[in-house]
Amino acid sequence: MAARDDFLSALDRNRESGTGVAVSVCSAHRDVLRALFRTARQRDQFALIESTSNQVDQYGGYTGMKPADFAAMVYSIADSEGFPSQRILLGGDHLGPNRWQKGPAETAMSEAETLMAAYVAAGYEKIHLDASFVCADDTAPLGDEIVAARCVRLAKVCEAHAGRVPPVYVIGTEVPTPGGAVEEEEMRPTSPEEAERTLQVFESTFLDAGLADAWSRVVGLVVQPGVEFSDDEIADYPGDQGLKDVILRHRGMGFEAHSTDYQTPANLRRLVENHFFFLKVGPWLTFALRESLMALEAIERELNPAEPSHFRAVLDAVMCAEPGYWQNYYAGSAAEMAYKRVYSYSDRARYYLGHPKVASAYGKLLENLGGGVPEALVSQYLPECFETVRGGGGNRPQDLILGRVSKVIGVYYDAGGSMAD
Repeated sequence: MAARDDFLSALDRNRESGTGVAVSVCSAHRDVLRALFRTARQRDQFALIESTSNQVDQYGGYTGMKPADFAAMVYSIADSEGFPSQRILLGGDHLGPNRWQKGPAETAMSEAETLMAAYVAAGYEKIHLDASFVCADDTAPLGDEIVAARCVRLAKVCEAHAGRVPPVYVIGTEVPTPGGAVEEEEMRPTSPEEAERTLQVFESTFLDAGLADAWSRVVGLVVQPGVEFSDDEIADYPGDQGLKDVILRHRGMGFEAHSTDYQTPANLRRLVENHFFFLKVGPWLTFALRESLMALEAIERELNPAEPSHFRAVLDAVMCAEPGYWQNYYAGSAAEMAYKRVYSYSDRARYYLGHPKVASAYGKLLENLGGGVPEALVSQYLPECFETVRGGGGNRPQDLILGRVSKVIGVYYDAGGSMAD
């Protein structure tokens, strides 16, 4: 079944029975994507991969990739993993004036229109319209009417540049900063009244603009369900607070939950049961990747190669030399910030894994362990992978890395199972 058909079928199941999930993987790291394709193939699931407006834009974003570049990378990795391209659904997250909000609104929106055209032309089929960002000449906070009008402006661009299959849309935004809260932010769950008002304002704005067909393809509403994480704390899902009744009053939609990283399996299952069909995960995946790399470095020390990788030392040195991706997010003493650079749930270290020096150390680590990791050391340092290795799974370092990340992704797919499980 093609990804879009499978996706829409799962959405119907979610609305009907509280089962079915769209696991939205938000990562540009190649090993995370490899792990996704292996997990999805094993479970006969579609793979939903999203890039944000910060990661990928018409100028390259912080990854250096334009939408077409990101799409090409995804399909290349899928091909190398034997995962069929027709089972991939590409999504764009927080697409709007975000990257240009420090300038005037009209300039930011003009750039956002170019962004939307690039995403749709590259074959992205799931578009999160997010015009909630306050620009330099805006008066905060923006009302639903202004946000909806700007989103309609962006939707018109998408419709004009769509290919044979027009995109589906998600609207709305969560309260905290995408990718994890910062200390001064207060997490506040969305009320049923707020969700209903957003849906009504957006519907009337779409219809008044002559976009009835586009509105029929709005499949999700982003709300804050009460989940979040910061450096060292995780806000657990408190359960439904009347929201699920709201979404069922609107045809063909499910909620989208951002920042679901580190939630327990039980919490993820409850989110799905309460019609949070879209579960986004990102930092937890590179957090697990970093855990596996540090475990492998401990194994490397046990094996004492002639030229060790010094992976952790290289990563931290690069983060200290180029602090732009973490210094505004971490606070405290020098010792506290050193701890957070490695262990924060926000996982700002993920922005450095592609740095040439870090990638070189990463490669050296894999090279040093290329002959395979002894089972006893797998048991000692990566015990969650020991059973798989004993059962005939690979013991190469990359097998262990992908296995660690796959276990996290599997928790998300499992959340969409039968309520009777």
